Amino acid sequence: MQAIRGVITAMATPFDESGGVDEAAARRLARHLVEHGSHGVVVAGTTGECPTLTDAEQISLLRAVVEEVGGEATVVCGTGTNDTRHSRELTKASADAGADASLIVTPYYNKPNPAGLRAHFEAVAEAAPDLPMIVYNIPSRVVVNMEPEFLSELSSIENVVAVKQANNEQLAPIEGLALLAGNDDVFLRTLEVGGAGGILVASHVAGGPMREMWDAAQGGDMERAREIDAGLRGLYEGLAVTTNPIPIKAALAMRDLIPSDRLRLPLVPADREQRAVVENALESAGL
Repeated sequence: MQAIRGVITAMATPFDESGGVDEAAARRLARHLVEHGSHGVVVAGTTGECPTLTDAEQISLLRAVVEEVGGEATVVCGTGTNDTRHSRELTKASADAGADASLIVTPYYNKPNPAGLRAHFEAVAEAAPDLPMIVYNIPSRVVVNMEPEFLSELSSIENVVAVKQANNEQLAPIEGLALLAGNDDVFLRTLEVGGAGGILVASHVAGGPMREMWDAAQGGDMERAREIDAGLRGLYEGLAVTTNPIPIKAALAMRDLIPSDRLRLPLVPADREQRAVVENALESAGL
């Protein structure tokens, strides 16, 4: 199983004037990310507005990104849903389309108990047994929290290799799984406890410094890693001014890295006050 490590950017999905997926802009963004610090990208994750992408859009977007940066960077596809059958189909399709790994979120709304969660992840893993799987714990969005002991148990599923931990309160090594930061503000802490990296948002615009932070940690220079992190704290805070991915899309449009900050309803673009916060955050980080 391929190791999932480093700075992995949860890539935003650009939309064109008609509201369709702008694959040309997505290719350019993926290329920019890989050339500016990212070891890999996640297509169709939370930041990629996966709930409003059709299956066809998602797989077509994945193919475009694989064609653009596959072989140079790790390309992960978010294929988790709250329907196990649907998740299996998407995961198999993403494997066929060239994904290097899948990102499977805890089923939302259904609120499964631990036995149901275990059965869900086993069934999805079985659909693409050669595809590494990252389980995604984000109780703030899905209600259910996967406890560290339970996450460790999931490592017995052969192709479950890592966890994206977006519960900051329970951030700690998980036996049997590579630990990936699920939030920008704990990327440093993840590296301090020996984690493998992070699936990040701020790396869209601060990929260079975040890659330098990861490199410094790998080289044992935690003092330098902490210094870089301190300089990015204002950026992390500004990009959390409202629901992700609204702020990062505003930042990307400000930097001309995507044509516009269009989102799909029920998400709407940043208002004037939120844009001012994002702009100040970019300035605070020297961006």
